Amino acid sequence: MSDNAASVQRETISLGNADIAQHSQRFFKTGVGEYGEGDRFLGIRVPVLRRLSKKYKRLPLVEVERLLNSKFHEVRLLAIFILTERYKSTETEQEEIFNLCLRNIDQVNNWDLVDSCAPHIIGPYLYRKNKKILFDLAKTDNLWERRIAIMSCYFFIRQHQFSVALRVSKLLLRDEADLIHKAVGWMLREIGNRDSRVEETFLEKHYRDMPRTMLRYAIEKFPQSKRKHYLAGHI
Repeated sequence: MSDNAASVQRETISLGNADIAQHSQRFFKTGVGEYGEGDRFLGIRVPVLRRLSKKYKRLPLVEVERLLNSKFHEVRLLAIFILTERYKSTETEQEEIFNLCLRNIDQVNNWDLVDSCAPHIIGPYLYRKNKKILFDLAKTDNLWERRIAIMSCYFFIRQHQFSVALRVSKLLLRDEADLIHKAVGWMLREIGNRDSRVEETFLEKHYRDMPRTMLRYAIEKFPQSKRKHYLAGHI
């Protein structure tokens, strides 16, 4: 019998560990009022899921989409790992995978899912295309869509193209979510790793408007004396 979503999910469930699941529930903030409220974990480490993704990388996309709609966090992550494996194939399939992710964007609903998907599928697909969707996502009320917007820019940054990341960062400067503060600061730091002048030009204009966490992440690699000047507002 050929593999399908149900059989892959059964195999994945069989690999679960209750102690790891309990730790993951706390780590990914699944309590009432927390960002991962209600999510369910099986307790499976990432290397195990990556091995499974290689085993099932030829699973039909319709079945991968069913996995992405699982109630279990690790099954959704497995689906994203399969999609990133498959994204290395033809342009036609890349478009199918991109569209699959977009129509199931509400299932990419924690930071590890976002960070495994956005820089490896959304960003690469949009690299030579209109990027308006990222600016639209950055303006939504959905935390994960906003994180997708900034994390997709990681691919552009790795190609030494910074303008989109800077525009999205500006849109998110006054965001209230700590996970956005960290992501924007991280992307600004990555820009600085490649061109420090570009990062500092942006920071000199905007650092006083940034949440403290965002600024700390952005200047993490700066010399200590310069970090102190930024944190003291003396730039």
